[in-house]
Amino acid sequence: MSRIILSFLGSLCPAVLLNTERKNLIWAGLSGTLGMLINDRILAMFPNTALLAVFFGTATVAVYSELMARVRKTPATIFLIPGIIPLVPGVDAYRTIQLIAERDYPTAMSYAVSAVAKACLIAFGIMTVSAVFRKINRSKKHVSGP
Repeated sequence: MSRIILSFLGSLCPAVLLNTERKNLIWAGLSGTLGMLINDRILAMFPNTALLAVFFGTATVAVYSELMARVRKTPATIFLIPGIIPLVPGVDAYRTIQLIAERDYPTAMSYAVSAVAKACLIAFGIMTVSAVFRKINRSKKHVSGP
């Protein structure tokens, strides 16, 4: 329960810092909560799939952002950027630097690879969903004509 509340606040606060309109703040906070819920559910069902959990959590946030952008008539980034904040691998990056300072290079390398992989999967999840929505929009324009 606390992870849900923290993921909401972890998305809401960056939305405030990014000057999101007041009417969209709650929706931006919910994007991070939704992504973290999907991430946690996948990890609960399949414990050794942290990378897949991050990808599907990000993809869920991206789909939510695209849909909310159409419903709220707002750019998708208003919901997307705050929504991915809880999924960013900050702990892995922190542990990498800490272990480098402690001269534990093999373990640091493991955390570094994990952090980079998660960051790449966040980007890939966003790109995949954006490409699908862009393709759908183009096909709708071609069907309906000029």
